[in-house]
Amino acid sequence: MTRFVLYAPPSYIAARPEVRRLVVNGCGPAGWKGELVPNTLYGLNVAPACDIHDWMYVAGETIADKHEADRVFLNNLLRLIEAVGGPGWLRWLRRRRARVYYEAVRLFGGPAFWQQKNPPERLITAADAANT
Repeated sequence: MTRFVLYAPPSYIAARPEVRRLVVNGCGPAGWKGELVPNTLYGLNVAPACDIHDWMYVAGETIADKHEADRVFLNNLLRLIEAVGGPGWLRWLRRRRARVYYEAVRLFGGPAFWQQKNPPERLITAADAANT
């Protein structure tokens, strides 16, 4: 069995598995869109890295927290790839796909990160914003 070490925040490590399951869902968004994003990189299960990333998104409060979660995600993906090893060409393909996953969350993960974080009393409509 291959041993690898991933970074996870203390709150993730301390959480009971049933609590984690309420927050994390592997790679990709919840719902049918998540089916489009596999939990594997050419046969390598990377769901643990995705789960930690999900946890950090829910726990984060600032844009700096989002950036840290995204960097930790890439770091954990690369740790998994290097720990499992394999032929150089396969590690190269997996690292390339890891970068795609990272760029996707970096560029398009904002709505997932900010979900449930903006209190309703601080929200205005686009029309109200345009009239100010």
